[in-house]
Amino acid sequence: MIYRHLSPSIKKAATNYPVVAVTGPRQSGKTTLCRELFPDYTYVNLEKLDTRDFAKNDPNAFLERYHGKVILDEAQRAPELFSYIMPLVDEHKTKGEFILTGSQNFHLMESISQSLAGRCATFKLLPFSTREILGAENFDICKIRTAKNIEPGGLSCYHQIFKGGYPPLYDGNVDPTEWLGNYTRTYLDRDVRTLINVGDLDTFERFLRLCAGRTGQILDMSSLTNDVGISVPSVKRWLSLLVASYTVFLLNPHQKNFNKRLIKSPKLYFYDTGLVCYLLGIKSPDELEFHSLRGNIFETHVISELFKTTLNAGRESSLYFWRDSLGHEVDVILEDAEKLFPIEIKSAQTISGSMFDGLAYWSSLNKTSDAMLIYGGNDFYTRNGAAVRPWFFV
Repeated sequence: MIYRHLSPSIKKAATNYPVVAVTGPRQSGKTTLCRELFPDYTYVNLEKLDTRDFAKNDPNAFLERYHGKVILDEAQRAPELFSYIMPLVDEHKTKGEFILTGSQNFHLMESISQSLAGRCATFKLLPFSTREILGAENFDICKIRTAKNIEPGGLSCYHQIFKGGYPPLYDGNVDPTEWLGNYTRTYLDRDVRTLINVGDLDTFERFLRLCAGRTGQILDMSSLTNDVGISVPSVKRWLSLLVASYTVFLLNPHQKNFNKRLIKSPKLYFYDTGLVCYLLGIKSPDELEFHSLRGNIFETHVISELFKTTLNAGRESSLYFWRDSLGHEVDVILEDAEKLFPIEIKSAQTISGSMFDGLAYWSSLNKTSDAMLIYGGNDFYTRNGAAVRPWFFV
């Protein structure tokens, strides 16, 4: 069993709040984790049609039947319940009375904000991080400078990036391409039809693959619209769906400009590199290592890992990128209070001096010597005043 770094935060929240919600993509391990953390709770799966109909049509009787401490799995499927849970928790004043899970962030969080504001602690559980797979401890992202070095434990960079982090891939000898293909088709059938009216699923899948080809790049809405062949409003709506279902996220630019004109559009990333490889038709780690988008996929891996480290520590994201109109860029800016920490990402296994140019330019403007470069190799050291760290470090 791979230990999940988010476990202590969830357990602690259940001693302070009457309701705890755990969201994340399908198959990220939400149900497994909650049932493991709360083994004495009654488990109710709202994906089951008869159970869901009971919850929707007679919420009072449903909650009377499942009284005490309860895990409600895929709770967004019965939003009618939330208005009935609120008076119960106010009356009972029992900490950790309800544990909710959900794979559709928009619907679940909308229901929580409307009915359970102030009564519910929420967490995001993403697929396995590399540190979780290695059995290494998590760290506070804002203390990344002092995080302990770890060993790769036999993990290979491109094998790990190709496989990704979905937990079912680590349960026996599962073929990543086959599993991710089934995952994608199931996702299209279940979530897309539930959330929005997509008339042509083939077009939506083409849209998904085109997004994969743009991971790690500035989001160009007009280019995406032209390539998919649909309207701008449709692209925005479909992109919002991918964000709400934890398939992609947008990394916003940092606005500290040093009197320079800045890029204002966000960059697009996928949470899981295994899914990116499947959508791009990459069939092996060897093929990935020599793929034209290797650098973008490697960058996606590192930034996704930084997000996981942040969320697993129970913190909200404080990550940005920085780029000016002259092409100067830093891949990640970590913001901690008023301090800014630049991180550069390079897929190469051998470091060259030019890889530090972006960090040097940033440091000259920001008057700071703190910086980090994360690369495709395995060694820890310092060069050009920057901490050099391997791909598995975060």
